[in-house]
Amino acid sequence: MADEVYQDNVYAEGSAFHSFKKVLMEMGPPYSDSVELASFHSISKGFMGECGLRGGYMEVVNLHPEVKAQLTKMVSVRLCPPVPGQLLLDAVMDPPKPGEPSYERFQAEKEAVLGALAEKARLTQEMLNRTPGMRCNPVQGAMYAFPRIEIPARALDAAKEKKQAPDMFFCMRLLEETGICVVPGSGFGQKEGTYHFRMTILPPTEKLKLLLEKLGQFYTKFVQEFS
Repeated sequence: MADEVYQDNVYAEGSAFHSFKKVLMEMGPPYSDSVELASFHSISKGFMGECGLRGGYMEVVNLHPEVKAQLTKMVSVRLCPPVPGQLLLDAVMDPPKPGEPSYERFQAEKEAVLGALAEKARLTQEMLNRTPGMRCNPVQGAMYAFPRIEIPARALDAAKEKKQAPDMFFCMRLLEETGICVVPGSGFGQKEGTYHFRMTILPPTEKLKLLLEKLGQFYTKFVQEFS
């Protein structure tokens, strides 16, 4: 299963999106005609980010005929998405082309959105890495950062007493004391013995700066409390 909704959200220099289907076809037989693949895309994310509208598609390749028949049956008996979502999906899949009246405006708006996200990705990495004990790799794409944090031994003990994962303990304290909501890294298959959290880079730039400053201040206080 390939979630390819962030195919336009690539910020790292020299990086590019490669679709799973394209790679699979380039591998040739026996992979291209036997590996089962389902690719997903949506109007609710990506650079469009029309979260209030629902629409998307799934393409399946090499799916077993019996499984495909059951999938078709399941999709057929469900309600279809609202008409506005279907219209927007059509616009996303067939955007303005060079020479058409709206092409230049479309390109300008798309570049502005992706440019702003790229700047916020850079800002997030930079500000998180200023705080001792926090490390954040470059946000190469999508809309999220996944920084690693060091958690003191006493905090590990406190988390154990509450029967919480250490990163969950940290995230709950962060939420309770600052109102900042992030997601524990333990839900994303982090390496055992390491601790992370996942956060979005979507807030407006000025609000994101304040959030990151507040986050860094809380982490410093958290470490001091449990050292």
